[in-house]
Amino acid sequence: MTPTTRTRWAILSLTGPAYLWLACTIFLPIAAMLALSFLDKSPLVPKPASFTLANYGAFFGKPFYWSLTRWSIELGFWVTLFSFLIGYPAAYALAKRVKGRWREAIFLLIVLPFWSNALVRIFSWTMVLRSNGIIDLGVQSIFPGAPTVDLLFTYPAVVIGLVHSYLPYMILTCYIALQAIDDSLIEAGRSLGASKLTTFRRVVLPLSLPGIISGSALIFVPVIGSFMEPRILGGTKGATLGMNIEEQFTVTANWPLGAALSFILLAIVLIIFGVLYPFLRKQGGAA
Repeated sequence: MTPTTRTRWAILSLTGPAYLWLACTIFLPIAAMLALSFLDKSPLVPKPASFTLANYGAFFGKPFYWSLTRWSIELGFWVTLFSFLIGYPAAYALAKRVKGRWREAIFLLIVLPFWSNALVRIFSWTMVLRSNGIIDLGVQSIFPGAPTVDLLFTYPAVVIGLVHSYLPYMILTCYIALQAIDDSLIEAGRSLGASKLTTFRRVVLPLSLPGIISGSALIFVPVIGSFMEPRILGGTKGATLGMNIEEQFTVTANWPLGAALSFILLAIVLIIFGVLYPFLRKQGGAA
């Protein structure tokens, strides 16, 4: 056996179990769910099932599902936008302004929400956003007689809850990209007479685009399929395609339709990224 062959076998023996495990845990459930989406009966029904395309036809034949899809995409857009507007300045300050132990302390605060249960975090927002909640009491104490602030079961409440859940992803990805920018490039721009705004627009922002794109993808994809935050904070006003999919599995027991809607949602995400890919590749290459 040659040294090259031994090296290949060593790499295969070290990485093979991990790749095999990932392939089994990812592709087997997806393949089972895909097969389920073409059946006319749920596995819970003790009768033989047959092949059908009716579950996919239901999506294209009912405007209700189109409305849910549009609302889900809009929700993903707004949550991603607000996460960027809040997270990018925070990541810039951490990467370029804050030094030493203060940076470690702020990082701890950023990742702190991950240490608590997501359901507890979302329910805690109901205590803040409802009438007679923390925000309402704060407004009433400053402006006595002001109208009651009741954001619970509204669209803004869903956006607030989701931004709170996914903001750390934007901060961390942007921080990594900003931290990798050599400070000498910024100093060179300033020494050539560029203003702070021009230096940021021509140097910092383009070089940090990979972090922005990664953070946006990490937020947008799970948000358009989210169901817990819209259900708890939005009620009937937070209806999304993800909520409908969850109901097909847990309420109506129509698993084939839920599986079909899941793959349609996956296809929509892939189409969106396919359309944006030339732009993202151009920006990534330029950065």
